[in-house]
Amino acid sequence: MSDDPQKREIVNRRNFSFRLNLFFFAVFALFSVLIVRLAILQFVEGPTLSAAGNEKSTRSVKIAPIRGNIYDSTGTAIAYSTSTQSLYFTISPEFKKADSQKIAQSLADVFNKYGDASKAMTVDDIIRQMDLDFRINTISVPRRIKSGLTNAEVAYFMEHRSEFPGIDIVEESVRNYNKDTIAVQLVGYLKKFKGVRESMETYKNIAKEEDPALQYLDEEDVGVDGLELMYQKELRGKNGLKTYPVNNSGEIIGPVQVTNPEKGDDLYLTINKNVQLTTEQAIMDQVKKISTSSSPAERAEYAKTGYAVAMEVDTGKVVAMASMPDYDPNLWAGGRISKDDYENIMWVMNNGTIRQVYAKYDTQKEQNRHPSSLVPPGSTMKPLSILIGLNEKLFTTTSTYNDTGAFYFGKEGHQVKVGNASGHVYGLLDPAKAIAKSSNPFMAAMVGNQLYMRDGKKGIDIWDNYMTQFGLGVSTQSGLAGELTGIKEYYNESQSGSAQSALVYAAFGQQGRYTTLQLAQYAAMLANHGKRMKPQFVEKIVDSDGETVQGYSPVVLNTVTFPDAYWKEIETGMSQVSVQGFEGVSYTYERKTGTSEQSVAGRLADNGVFIAYAPADHPKLAVAVVIPDGGFGGWSAAPVARKIFDAYDAEVGLYGTPKKPAADTGTGASNTAAGNTAAGDTADSNGTGAGTDGH
Repeated sequence: MSDDPQKREIVNRRNFSFRLNLFFFAVFALFSVLIVRLAILQFVEGPTLSAAGNEKSTRSVKIAPIRGNIYDSTGTAIAYSTSTQSLYFTISPEFKKADSQKIAQSLADVFNKYGDASKAMTVDDIIRQMDLDFRINTISVPRRIKSGLTNAEVAYFMEHRSEFPGIDIVEESVRNYNKDTIAVQLVGYLKKFKGVRESMETYKNIAKEEDPALQYLDEEDVGVDGLELMYQKELRGKNGLKTYPVNNSGEIIGPVQVTNPEKGDDLYLTINKNVQLTTEQAIMDQVKKISTSSSPAERAEYAKTGYAVAMEVDTGKVVAMASMPDYDPNLWAGGRISKDDYENIMWVMNNGTIRQVYAKYDTQKEQNRHPSSLVPPGSTMKPLSILIGLNEKLFTTTSTYNDTGAFYFGKEGHQVKVGNASGHVYGLLDPAKAIAKSSNPFMAAMVGNQLYMRDGKKGIDIWDNYMTQFGLGVSTQSGLAGELTGIKEYYNESQSGSAQSALVYAAFGQQGRYTTLQLAQYAAMLANHGKRMKPQFVEKIVDSDGETVQGYSPVVLNTVTFPDAYWKEIETGMSQVSVQGFEGVSYTYERKTGTSEQSVAGRLADNGVFIAYAPADHPKLAVAVVIPDGGFGGWSAAPVARKIFDAYDAEVGLYGTPKKPAADTGTGASNTAAGNTAAGDTADSNGTGAGTDGH
């Protein structure tokens, strides 16, 4: 075929036209798709995308609620929250430790010029708060340098922000505690939520909370002990919300909308401030007195701590709970504490009336030689022992026993002696007189041994059933976190020794260790003739509008029923117990002293224990006092109880009407109601012969 240029040109033009038409068609199709898509975006998906766009341009920040306050029964604030401005320092990646001195000096200069003189900080103080060695915080956690900034300080830092890299001013709620340190271990303290959310069961599920008002903030203070923890939900309140529009650069471009947080509810406690403070001071004064006393009967050189609980007999209201020494809980302000402060207070942080607490000693070896707050009840067990003996028909109210000063039990040739303190011989005793004289042989022979001879090993379970009913070795149901149930040593003794020795020793208070709160509950049960009352600490819960949202009602946990004659028998005995410190009282009272012997690292420690209730004819208040290493309970613990009764009588009234305390509260002459004798308390010691101690 000839190569005709004209034909070839015609073919090329046709191919070009085809390609051009194809191109225009493709472009038309693409534009058609684009137009349809734009229509869908505009009319179908537009509203949804617009809402999403608005949401992305709005930033929300939760505002932590103001925690509710805690008041005593008279309306005195024990714990309360205030809003404050705090200065925080964050360690940046570019930070050099060598620069810390310069930064601290700059901050100190501002603090000294514009700050409150009472809150002055040195350069060393500031560097310590920076925590440059990461003793308290990781590198990413902001360090709180100072709280309670003045307006002048805040204004200066805001105006000169560029001069202080890593510095932020944060508005936060600070928990304040009464400077009189009222029942601090009962009230508890706070920590930052981020520090406890993984370690405490209470807070592990908070992250799953869907309601934004109830979601916790990392920097929020939360309760970790005492009533602060027990009533965390009521005290917390609800979050607020701060919402503001921002542009793509994160800059605020519109007005801020604020939903105010809801303040938490307030607690009004059953604790009476003046009774509580009297209790605390009485313990510390008594510990100081007996540890330095020149009197052999009173001297207790190792005494360092003391615990007391005062509970209303018919209501279960706890009006005083003291674990001494205590500490200033304001050290926890801001939910943090320095390492040095923590090491100084770690021995007194825990509530020794419900937990096992030790006094502070220089070495662990020395601590092991001394008892904790969890001690045997000693002779304070004897009223209950008599009730058990009577109810089990082991003897009657008119039965007698000849106390020769010793009771022997065990196999021939291996007999063990149970004796009285100082080898006292009391002669013929009925049950009431056995309580009055605090006869160990009577309890061992007539209760413990009789129960074993009749029931053998089953006697242990019978004994345990009575202990349980009277709240010894079981929870008091107080609701306080970390409360111990005590230690039932009679079961251990039954295994390692014999059921006989377990029951014999238990009969005079040497086979269990119980908390002071348990002893107070037990004393109240003796007073009200068999009703075990739930200890209660909160009189009412009030919301931020002043409305009562939860009231109080007494709760009876269980009841035991004995003939009136049995109660009368132990009351007769308790009214005759010799005791120190109750000279000149204007009210009647029943009491029982205790000097529990405890083997600790091969050393025998004598613990002072005392229970009482008053008035005797119509009991209103029951008191238990424990002084580890305190010696005779009638000399060490009883005088503390006297001051508690007097304070309650003045503030509330043992007979229903408050009265002013008498001018002389402890030096008057002895009277019949008190039944005091100078040396009588030595009869109380659970003295035992060779080979009987350590139980």
